[in-house]
Amino acid sequence: MELNLEIISTKLIKPSSPTPQHLKNYKLSFFDQLAEREHIPLLLFYPCGDESIIGDKFDEKLEKSLSRILSHVYPAAGRLSKDRCSVDCLDQGVTFIKAKVNCQFDDFMDQVKKDLNLALLFFPQGIQDLNDMNFDTTSPVVAQVTKFQCGGIALSISASHPMMDGFTNFKFVYEWAKVCKLGIPAEEIKFLSFDFGEILPARDLSSIFPPRVYPEELDAKYVAKRFFIDEATISALRDKLAGAFDSGDLCFKPSRVEIITAILWRALIRVSEAKHGYLRPSLVFFPVNLRGKISLPLKENAFGNYVMDSPILFVPGENKMELHDFVTLIRNSVQKSIAACAIGTADDIVATVANSYKEIFLSKQWGTDNDEVDKCLISSLCKFPMQEADFGWGKPSLMHFGLRDYHSCWMYDVECGSICVQVDLKDTYMRLFECDSDIKTFTKFY
Repeated sequence: MELNLEIISTKLIKPSSPTPQHLKNYKLSFFDQLAEREHIPLLLFYPCGDESIIGDKFDEKLEKSLSRILSHVYPAAGRLSKDRCSVDCLDQGVTFIKAKVNCQFDDFMDQVKKDLNLALLFFPQGIQDLNDMNFDTTSPVVAQVTKFQCGGIALSISASHPMMDGFTNFKFVYEWAKVCKLGIPAEEIKFLSFDFGEILPARDLSSIFPPRVYPEELDAKYVAKRFFIDEATISALRDKLAGAFDSGDLCFKPSRVEIITAILWRALIRVSEAKHGYLRPSLVFFPVNLRGKISLPLKENAFGNYVMDSPILFVPGENKMELHDFVTLIRNSVQKSIAACAIGTADDIVATVANSYKEIFLSKQWGTDNDEVDKCLISSLCKFPMQEADFGWGKPSLMHFGLRDYHSCWMYDVECGSICVQVDLKDTYMRLFECDSDIKTFTKFY
């Protein structure tokens, strides 16, 4: 049966108490300015067999808890200012959409195991079609709650990237779930700090570097798959690297994220080689949460963006294809990025990021307009609390990330020490990726 989603209502949810006068203008930071002008959606799917839990009273509970959260996370209820360097916090509210779908939850779960792309139906309406004209007037947070015929729930929260990075978005959702389930009053909600724009203020970017330019891919079709790497497999991979550690080819014990990143990246390089007939340069962007890693007086729970895309470069003929070589390359590149920002003034950090930007995005060798370089994003969401986001329905049984518009791999924790990876690739790449020897050996698709 074809899935049909029907919008029931759309409204604005405003903070439960007015934003104080001295907080009416929230200053964006330098890192906020660097974020892409797009919304990043998070989808959570919850089975729910108790009709009393998901009735009209629960809708009211969900809305009221969101309103209480917004009294603390007040910039999320504002709008970007005309200069795009601040947020006008006039309690305009966040968009809250209620919808229903003509499907049983269990039937959908059976279908989505075969085709993860079905999850895209539950994105907030219009969120993928935002452009430069309507982006600033769209609420920074758009939430959509869709009910299945049996009572299951799909909850989508889409956040404006220039205001909220992954840490902020996931923290927002997790705390909203707590407030909803436990009935926490507004005066007791305090989980983020809002002073990053004062510590590392916005700059005139035109004096630092020009904007990024991305080639358009009008005919590109992206598909998603997800697979699991269990704890036993991760241990086996560590054992496989033990020989390199004993011989001195590997001088540290890699983390599970480093190992899986190496597996994913090597597979993508081999896919490109099979597709093009030769080994090509490859650039991975690995987002690093810099909270708690620098000398600036920034709290670890800072609202906004404080992520640096650490560039990791593979050069055919210069870099080898052994797994331990990839692990070492990943560790060294990420540590270099962190070290470059760890010590110094705000101006030093801006200069460091600008230099990295120019060396990669604007260079002829690695720049965004060089189609002889394969590029992808590999991001670890491990240790983020999405899996624990319980609004009263229990824990989510399926999660989905991102806009599906770029070669991306997202990894996150699941039960029993395993890691789930969502892979977004062009369909022609995905068919080759699934057949890669490492992917077939070390993972289980779902």
